[in-house]
Amino acid sequence: MDVNRAGGASGAINVLVVDDDVRVARVNAAYVEKVPGFRVAGQAHTAAEALAFLDRAEIDLVLLDHYLPDETGLALVRRLRERGHHTDIIMVTAARDIATVQAAMRHGALQYLVKPFTFAGLRAKLQGYAALRRALEGGGEAGQDQVDRIFGALGGASAGPAELPKGHSALTADLVREVLRGAEGPLSAQEVAERSSLSRQTAQRYLKLLERTGRVRLSLKYGETGRPEHRYVWV
Repeated sequence: MDVNRAGGASGAINVLVVDDDVRVARVNAAYVEKVPGFRVAGQAHTAAEALAFLDRAEIDLVLLDHYLPDETGLALVRRLRERGHHTDIIMVTAARDIATVQAAMRHGALQYLVKPFTFAGLRAKLQGYAALRRALEGGGEAGQDQVDRIFGALGGASAGPAELPKGHSALTADLVREVLRGAEGPLSAQEVAERSSLSRQTAQRYLKLLERTGRVRLSLKYGETGRPEHRYVWV
């Protein structure tokens, strides 16, 4: 994993979008461009095109489909590592069998996003990746607190189906979690709603759930007038 390299122009994180479907690649690229701090450096539609692009350009992150016409995405990752490329990988694919997911983890994929997905879902993954890069800035040695932040930037516990009351979605809970984890400080319910493309009422409901389960800490921000604002931060 090479998350400490400098980004592209103006510090932006350079992204290569790899998908065999030209239209899907364009949509994914448009999504990436909407997330502050990220820049699409190029698109590729085969493993060979992706490899050639990475040989000539400095890329921080690859959004990689598994089903490519010339070889699988995971086979491409193996070749990249053999050739000394340490570009970070987020799998963006319809492949959802456990064997493929496990192989992606073993080959160093930082995240795995299953198609079809929403812009909010991809944004949360990118924000988590950006948070990981920030956690690793500066190098040197890390204390346990920093190590926990590093390992928690992309992973960590989420509310599982068994923990969710009836009528709640694990995917929505994970989306709220990723927004909070990618934030630089406490967020209001309205801010969580805007970043996740959820309604304020839905965001508030899941924030209260995560607070009850001990995943989120609530604080109050007092203004000069009116009621205090509830602010939430991932624990």
